[in-house]
Amino acid sequence: MRPRQAPPGAPGPPRSPPGARLRLIPLLLLLLLLLLAGGHAFTVFTIIPENSLNPNTSLWDMDHERLFHSKKTLPETVGSSSPLRSRSLLGHEGRKSLTQNLGQKPQEKQLSCDMLLKLSRYILKDTFGSSLAWNLFRFYNCDQEVNLPKIRIGTLKVVQHKVKPFLLHRVLQLLRNMGVLSEAQQSKAFNLLKKQMLNPRKAPLKPEKEQSGTCPEADQHLVPWRPGSDTSRTAVVGRGAALRLESSAAFHSLVIRDGGMLVFADCPRGPPITLRARYILIHDGGELHVGSERCPYGSRATISLYGRASDGAAVEGFGQKFLGVGRGGVLELHGRRTRSWTLLDKTLHPGGLRYGPYFSERRWGSRGLNLRILDAGTARVLAAARFDTHLRHGECGRLRSFLATQPPGTVVAAAVGDSAARSLTLETRLLLRDRLGSAHISRLRHRQPWALVGILGGDQPFAAEDKREYHGSGTTGLAVARREFLTYDGTGFTVTAFSGWIKGVPHNGFKVEASNGIILHLVDEVTSWLPGDRIVVASTDYSMHQAEEFNLLPCPECKSNQVKIDGSPLYLHIGEVIDGVDMRAEVGLLTRNILIQGEMEDSCYGQNQCQFFSFDTFGGHIKILKNFSSVHLSGVELKNMGQQILGSYPVHFHLAEDVDERGGYEHPTYLDNLAIHHCFSRCVAIHGTHGLLVKDTIGYDTLGHCFFLEDGTEQRNTFYHNLGLLTKPGTILPSDRSEAMCLAIRSNVYGDYVPVPSTDCMAVSTFWIANPNNNLIENAAAGAQDVGIWYIFHRVPTGQSEGQYPEGQAEYTPLGVFYNNRVHSNFKAGLFIGKGVKTTRANAEDPREYLTVDNARFRPHQDADPEKPRVPAVIDGLIAFKNNDHGAWARGGDIIFCNSGFSDNGIGLTLASDGTFPTDEGSSLEVTRSIFVGESSNFGSQGGQNSYWGKGANGEYRTLPRNKTFPIRGFQIYDGPVRMSKCTFKKFTPTVDRYSSAIGFFMKNSWQISPQNNVSQILMEKSVGLKVFFGRSGQWFGNNDNDGDKMSIFHDLDGSVTGYLDTFVGRADNYLLRHPGCLTVPRWNGLMCTGKFAQLYIQARRPENLTLSIARATYHSHPLRLQGVNRGAPYQQYQPVVMLEQAYIIQWDGKTPEDIILYPINFNRGDWLHIALCYPREAVFQVVADIYQRRTGMVHSVKHYLAAPSRASALNGTGERLFYFDRASGYLFVHLQAHEAREGHSYCSQQGCERIKIMAHMYPRDSWSCVPNPFPERPATTQRPVSQHPARDCTVCGAPQLAITSTPSVKYIRIQIQSLSRTDIQNHLTSAFIKINDTIFLFNSHGLFFMVVDACSGAVVSRRHFDTVTGENTATAITDYVQTSIKERSLVLVCSRDIADVMGSSEMPIFTRLGSAKPIVFHKEGSFAMLGYKGQAKPSWIKVINHAGYQKAASLQHYVPLKLKEYQCPANADEPLKFAFSQTHSEYISTEAAASWD
Repeated sequence: MRPRQAPPGAPGPPRSPPGARLRLIPLLLLLLLLLLAGGHAFTVFTIIPENSLNPNTSLWDMDHERLFHSKKTLPETVGSSSPLRSRSLLGHEGRKSLTQNLGQKPQEKQLSCDMLLKLSRYILKDTFGSSLAWNLFRFYNCDQEVNLPKIRIGTLKVVQHKVKPFLLHRVLQLLRNMGVLSEAQQSKAFNLLKKQMLNPRKAPLKPEKEQSGTCPEADQHLVPWRPGSDTSRTAVVGRGAALRLESSAAFHSLVIRDGGMLVFADCPRGPPITLRARYILIHDGGELHVGSERCPYGSRATISLYGRASDGAAVEGFGQKFLGVGRGGVLELHGRRTRSWTLLDKTLHPGGLRYGPYFSERRWGSRGLNLRILDAGTARVLAAARFDTHLRHGECGRLRSFLATQPPGTVVAAAVGDSAARSLTLETRLLLRDRLGSAHISRLRHRQPWALVGILGGDQPFAAEDKREYHGSGTTGLAVARREFLTYDGTGFTVTAFSGWIKGVPHNGFKVEASNGIILHLVDEVTSWLPGDRIVVASTDYSMHQAEEFNLLPCPECKSNQVKIDGSPLYLHIGEVIDGVDMRAEVGLLTRNILIQGEMEDSCYGQNQCQFFSFDTFGGHIKILKNFSSVHLSGVELKNMGQQILGSYPVHFHLAEDVDERGGYEHPTYLDNLAIHHCFSRCVAIHGTHGLLVKDTIGYDTLGHCFFLEDGTEQRNTFYHNLGLLTKPGTILPSDRSEAMCLAIRSNVYGDYVPVPSTDCMAVSTFWIANPNNNLIENAAAGAQDVGIWYIFHRVPTGQSEGQYPEGQAEYTPLGVFYNNRVHSNFKAGLFIGKGVKTTRANAEDPREYLTVDNARFRPHQDADPEKPRVPAVIDGLIAFKNNDHGAWARGGDIIFCNSGFSDNGIGLTLASDGTFPTDEGSSLEVTRSIFVGESSNFGSQGGQNSYWGKGANGEYRTLPRNKTFPIRGFQIYDGPVRMSKCTFKKFTPTVDRYSSAIGFFMKNSWQISPQNNVSQILMEKSVGLKVFFGRSGQWFGNNDNDGDKMSIFHDLDGSVTGYLDTFVGRADNYLLRHPGCLTVPRWNGLMCTGKFAQLYIQARRPENLTLSIARATYHSHPLRLQGVNRGAPYQQYQPVVMLEQAYIIQWDGKTPEDIILYPINFNRGDWLHIALCYPREAVFQVVADIYQRRTGMVHSVKHYLAAPSRASALNGTGERLFYFDRASGYLFVHLQAHEAREGHSYCSQQGCERIKIMAHMYPRDSWSCVPNPFPERPATTQRPVSQHPARDCTVCGAPQLAITSTPSVKYIRIQIQSLSRTDIQNHLTSAFIKINDTIFLFNSHGLFFMVVDACSGAVVSRRHFDTVTGENTATAITDYVQTSIKERSLVLVCSRDIADVMGSSEMPIFTRLGSAKPIVFHKEGSFAMLGYKGQAKPSWIKVINHAGYQKAASLQHYVPLKLKEYQCPANADEPLKFAFSQTHSEYISTEAAASWD
């Protein structure tokens, strides 16, 4: 709780000394590592500021040695969904023991190298300085050592600030291993460590209340209060009153002030308590408590805010219908601890069945016997047929033949339509009796309803059958046969057949549905989720509207990570890693036992934006003002909250400033485990507030930006493990609005201005981050109308925060931690970095509304100072899938994406700089160690506002982004410079409807593209059908004739894309790049060339609206025409890519501009061009060279050119500044050369941008007509042919990770099983196979093949072939093998080739030991594939596919997690696992890449 506020003029709370900053950062690192020790993934809580924990804090005394080895979670850590507040102590003996073991090698499982590095990158940069920390760690990885220079980092100073010794020991060891610390430095540090550890210190005393453990409602000073209901009464709790509310109450309003306290009684067996009021105000020492951190509330409590917008006057500073906390107020709400949200661990199919539910009903037109054939193992309807056995005599033979082709064991459902008896022969009746077990078919009569569900070849007791008598009355009722079955994966399903007459109309039909409720398999333990609770399952498709809500049912058979839902899902929700990208749906709990809600009208009314909303949007809201004493909310549900009014949001921190230790709060403020749903204006609004922790909070089905930073000043806030989904447009800000709202709301524009929705509005986002210095860790943005996470930049602070920082500071501010976030099912983009808001009011010069979306650039620098070094913004662990337009878009620099996965996006990732020149000269963008997937095996499902459904690359139907014809791109190059390295591409294959390429370019691009754009160590899997595509004229591409379209280019450094080393890739018709050694690639519309390339930047003025024609002298008949950009600007700009050391001819389509400036861009010192510009023959010139500093606008090193006597003397490159004008040809010749050195990604030299300014004086009547080529005719310069330098096989190309997941600590192996049936073999397919990662095992014999993989290490430990054709006692042999030869904790992969009957058994129950829910009955000449597990657990990933001969061959693929907790792997499994994953992703097992067993 924050100390009571001192009166004006009194001294404030004591501040920590400056050295606290150094003490703080390592302590934060310690917090993070403790969480790791509890078995969780990388976890960060609140970012503790510089005047934070002092050396005497109890965090120092935590017993790290014990905690590192404990399997239990820390008290109130992730396992209990609360911030870290442990008070466990380490005594003197414990410190002594730790000292003795200091020199011992720590166990590998305690702290991994990867984790220490990751923590160092994010946390220690504040200790060592951002520039040093980045340079120290950016190239280091745990698989390969890199020699780095010795750098003095003042480690002794860090040690002196009492970092926990055990932790610092590990960090210092890491730094030494990296070559940063010398042995002497480390030795001194260790000596100081030992002295520090031997100093015993006393633990600070805990507050009396905390020691006693008293729960707030049990306080003896509380007076029972049962005030009853009086909605005209204003209740005041004040003047030291301490009340315990013991029954429901209702007031007009409730004010708690002057030291008054109200505590909700906690009586789990009593009736719930509901408090109703128009508003509740807590201030001046007032306190409201419902539970506490120590004693979460166990009963049910509701705070219900009522009233219409037109009722009564607003309270100043708060408004209406609110729960408000003012100066000195205390609000402590702590509900039952529940898991807020988790991920699906098994795919949830529509209807709960793999192939979905089935329903068919017919009336007239279905006379005879109607049959459905189903696979008993999957509930899939395999065949549907009708046999008119009433009128057609030949139908009985066809029926018998049809049944003869069905394999035994399949489910048959039969129903009579109209009548089926007249021509139904005795032979057929007996067949149906014997094969289906029918008891009534032999006596079936005219128009008699009859239905049956049975097993083909089964016994009579197993058939469900029903009949009705037909009396001619026209209504018989329905004969209904219903029977339950079990799929191989354990899902129960019911097959129903019905037949009858209703009012003279025949009815018959079939229904297949899941039975007894659908069980969801989840990643985490959810025993805190109770029957009656409500959950939401997020969409895993393009439409956010496929999110679905369910109530939970009792489920005594469920495991701790399972729940049963009431209802049937309509859509597909993925629960697995697909094609290497984690697409598991989020599942969130919407119910909490503390509920704060707004009471709503039945429909919209009054001035509540009813033109846009049919429902009432005037909900309740919580508002917290500056100088509150204490606010902590956990385990609270907020429903029907928020208003379409500025400042009235479900939870709103309003200008509260620092709310953590920096603001004097001993217990930092947080929101933890809230469920904010069905609300009307945002979720959590953080306005002028810093240091807030928002954790485990759900925002679902809300209007406007959900998690919202308002004015651009908000910093140091941490969003940890929050879930936002179904974020819809609202009306408050232009960026909240939809297209219709944008056009309709014009009260704040200037004059008659009509907004442009696509640029002014339409930006509603789940996370609206208005300042980069905030932390986003393990969040999920699972569906917004526009964007999932948007980093937006306020050039100056806006709203009530105006003037709090200088212009442009936010754009220069380094990015906080961005780690392991998920974005999917968003319409525009998953992640967007770039743009800003308009910070001026509407006026005649700019009539757009205030805070309209505007342009801005992100260019992070140390201390937000552009004169200091850049601090790369690292986007680490982004997962972006099923976003309609972009997975991610980032503009600015330096920005680095790493360890990220992009799948099924319209465009995976676009990296953009800043137009003609990057604003932050020398900056760049990069993506590395990432995976891109075009069209994955997540096919999606129709409905839920998914607009496009069409054929995929393999002929399957699937949902599609944007449009059926939209050209899909994995990595899109816009301008540059951008880099891509160590990335893997999969499944980019064009179809007849659309192009799909791994690498593409921004379409209809008028801007420049840098030849410094480069790629290296790229892996294109075989499923990539189009590696690169430059576009073609037509839909989407237009004429494909803009300047940037023509100039598209990138550099393949190592040949991993083109197959040729050091190759530039450009568009096929660009003769500025072409030479005889180039190779044309027609499918790409591109060409591959060697050479040296840079850019010529041309500015032209008076006139500035001309089209430029530029040609290389060698190919003067193939000029390139450029339109330029910024028509109407003072200077027109052109930026062609040119081959260096060549001659170029420049002409115009009108009067030559009077002023021309030539910049050599991306030239290294000594690089040159010869330029010839066409002018009227009477022109007079002044030519000047200078160096222009773009940041400061200063010009220096001015040198005047002199006229040369000849072209040769002007172009001889002697260093003299000469030009030559040939009046005969009309050309001005200049030698353009870079004289200064350029560094890194800078476009210009270190001194500035070198340039030549040409000023021509021309007479009005001058005419010009220049010859096509003023240079001597010469053949094209011989360049090194591309084909002479093929690239070598790259063993280190591609992403090092096999899969990008939200649980990066879990390693996976990729399993693919392809079986073959006899039909496949007859069609000349020869080999079945099992593929583990990239190692293939071929099977050319008949029978079943078993491969056993250790579930802990990933190593192949056994393999066996069983001949089912000639082998004897095969069933017994398989049974013995499974029981005795396969060890526990084993993955079991089973493949078949031309399988015959397994001799000796009609059923194989042994497969239940491998995870099948029932025995396997093999189909003769069919195919079988299984991914099983032998062990005590039954993992959710088990799969069984058992196909008949006429079905497609059984195949499956799956990413299987290794070393899960449920496997119960032994401790010594660490080393094999480490070895298995120390190689590249294609070498996990030590076998030949094509090992045959024959």
